[in-house]
Amino acid sequence: MIRSFFVEFLFPVLLFLVLRSLIANFFRRPAQRSAPRPASQPAVSPGGELKKDPVCGTYVSTATSISRLVNGQKFYFCSKDCCEKYATEVKR
Repeated sequence: MIRSFFVEFLFPVLLFLVLRSLIANFFRRPAQRSAPRPASQPAVSPGGELKKDPVCGTYVSTATSISRLVNGQKFYFCSKDCCEKYATEVKR
């Protein structure tokens, strides 16, 4: 009777709990670690001034953005694409 209790009830329950724990650990996401910044992204200094990109409307830091002087006025762009697009629009 005790043997049948172990074989039919206790052993399957323990096996289920162990397997569930192993599967849960396998699918659990790893701890969030701060990934190193890619070399192409410049470091943004906190507290910098933000300017609006005239092409797409994104606010960009003056310290890390691409700037262009047009008719004595300085414009700031989020990317080279926006800068080139603005340059072609101004030439028209």
